[in-house]
Amino acid sequence: MLFNSIDFSIFLPIVFALYWLLRSKLSSQNVLIAISSYVFYGWWDWRFLVLILFSTLVDYSIGLWMAKTEEPTHRKYLLWVSLAVNLGLLGFFKYYNFFLDSFVDAFNFFGQPLDFRGLDIVLPVGISFYTFQTLSYSIDIYRKKLEPTKDFVAFAAFVSFFPQLVAGPIERATHLLPQFYKKRKFSYPLAVEGMRQILWGLFKKMVIADNCAKYANEIFNHSSGYNGSTLFIGALFFAFQIYGDFSGYSDIAIGTSRLFGFDLMKNFAYPYFSRDIAEFWRRWHISLSTWFRDYVYIPLGGSRGGTWQKIRNTFIIFIVSGFWHGANWTFVVWGALNALYFLPLLLRQKNRVYTGDIASGRILPSLKEFSGMLLTFVLTLIAWVFFRAENVTHAWSYLSTIFSSSFFNSPQKLPLDVFGLLVVFLLMEWQGRSEDFALSNIHEKVPAIGRYAIYYGILFCIFYFSGEPQAFIYFQF
Repeated sequence: MLFNSIDFSIFLPIVFALYWLLRSKLSSQNVLIAISSYVFYGWWDWRFLVLILFSTLVDYSIGLWMAKTEEPTHRKYLLWVSLAVNLGLLGFFKYYNFFLDSFVDAFNFFGQPLDFRGLDIVLPVGISFYTFQTLSYSIDIYRKKLEPTKDFVAFAAFVSFFPQLVAGPIERATHLLPQFYKKRKFSYPLAVEGMRQILWGLFKKMVIADNCAKYANEIFNHSSGYNGSTLFIGALFFAFQIYGDFSGYSDIAIGTSRLFGFDLMKNFAYPYFSRDIAEFWRRWHISLSTWFRDYVYIPLGGSRGGTWQKIRNTFIIFIVSGFWHGANWTFVVWGALNALYFLPLLLRQKNRVYTGDIASGRILPSLKEFSGMLLTFVLTLIAWVFFRAENVTHAWSYLSTIFSSSFFNSPQKLPLDVFGLLVVFLLMEWQGRSEDFALSNIHEKVPAIGRYAIYYGILFCIFYFSGEPQAFIYFQF
């Protein structure tokens, strides 16, 4: 069920009404959330429900077993069972054919052809997200940062919570699970703020991402027929497609959660206004970046060791992050390229220079801030080409054309209407860069008549400028 579908526009009000009718019964609310989440997830393919239920049962049981023993060996064994089951399922559904194809290609390269065929595997929607969410539960219990729950319904609701089930934010058990134990009270101001965030998320997805997708897909899919300037526009549009698409989903998820009295972590913080690549990664897909930091990077030693250890850990974290995104060498290269961007800052201890908002208290950035922001965006744009390309050869060919003399030729595609929408979008993001999202706290800054003009203007854009409907990009991850 898509957030921008008629189905969801019917589903959400029904669940919302039933939920608050049950406000005096916390357990009934949790049952409703669990059932609604399974309906939401099963809307794509009911067979996937067996998989998410199995993962839920495994980690729920492991949590209870860990609570019964203080023996380090037993606890570690249980943790390894959780890791093996969850990562095993993820590896089979997502990476089986990739590893098989890579194995066959390696033998073919050395003149020893093999005749192995891949399996026709359907990737369960959202498996990468809820797998990491359940793993955070097992790992935090093992580390004794969290007490295991005995409430199976609350745990099932936590794992399958429908607003963020399919594409995040990836919530930690320490943050989201306790919210299912507490009585929720309806808050009108919180619900209004949630509706604002949903509205902004729909604008990002339906107006910005979907319009950019139309041209990005056309240019990337037929890149051999376009000159360098046109390919640059294709990369530019993909950069805003993936940002509008993914951060739009997160905004809708967070806003929807607010309607039900839940708080989800912030997942994007205006990453394209970053002044260096380290700041970009503190602002892009925050829930995943911090997950890898806490559960992979720091256990490896983080940046505490010598130079070689810092280099090793940086490449591991970025390459694993790239591989998490998909079973293709393009994602591995994308991760390695970002590691190369990040390393000079880390080795010179400049990776935490920019921790505040750009141009804080000022309307415009300084020349140094603008230059840093522009350079960071260009580097990110180059990396996005590998993320979007069909394969590594396609990415190299695409970039080679951009960096050729044809870059100075007139673009073969120049959709001025989309550029106009991007300008409006960036201006609104810039003015709200110190807030959780562009429309946050607008009631404190803009008089009522101005606020409603903005709301109706956004609604008009959603209905008038909506591009061809596109599936959310991160559904495939």
